[in-house]
Amino acid sequence: MLRPVASLERLAMESVRWAFSYASWVPCREDWLLAMRLVQPEEKKRIGQFVFARDAKAAMAGRLLIRKLIAEKLSIPWNEIRLERTPKGKPVPANNISSNCSPFNFNISHQGNYAILAAEPGRQVGIDVMKTSLPGSGSIPDFFRIMNRQFTEEEWRTITSMHNEWLQLDMFHRHWETRLDNCHHVAVALGKPEESKEKYAKVPCRDVTQTAFTMLAFDDLVASAVPLTPEDPACWDNFCSRQDSPARQSSNSR
Repeated sequence: MLRPVASLERLAMESVRWAFSYASWVPCREDWLLAMRLVQPEEKKRIGQFVFARDAKAAMAGRLLIRKLIAEKLSIPWNEIRLERTPKGKPVPANNISSNCSPFNFNISHQGNYAILAAEPGRQVGIDVMKTSLPGSGSIPDFFRIMNRQFTEEEWRTITSMHNEWLQLDMFHRHWETRLDNCHHVAVALGKPEESKEKYAKVPCRDVTQTAFTMLAFDDLVASAVPLTPEDPACWDNFCSRQDSPARQSSNSR
């Protein structure tokens, strides 16, 4: 049985920042079949329905990050973890859903090449990863005008002092977010500590501590894993039949 919430609240947990590059993960048959055994049946089904292999890997990485967090930081055996979704679609441990004061909060995001996770004890946390790219069909100056409220006048002077628009965009991301690599940045927003009774939605703030992200390999993701289901060879055949990503996206990434 899952441990009651009261037991979880006695467990101490520090801030967690993890990143996994699913784009560079080329799973062999053994690894993909193992990964599919480590998630709940409904998750396994959903992952198997993605049109592109890249999206399947991103979804798998997100689920493994969550289960690793719960298994290692809350000491719940991997095969006893039960994830459910809130009305807004966020995955949460089933034994925490009814708690008004969760002992920890986590958030995941994936975009570009990475799946990332941030977790905080006793306060809400939001996270986004962004691949540095031109802002759609609009110009960079137009994008900056839309984002005008994000920074002080001094910060904007620093951003716009760069020699070309690409460097200005890069500087924009560097002000707003922590850099994972030359092309990816991460934004982390924290709520007030829950004991302050403040609402996260009203008082989000940047993670000024800029806790460093730990880059994980696949072996790290499954270090504490225990399979939930028997091996299903058809999962590998299904994965291999998928194109990695849309043709236009593949050509743009080269």
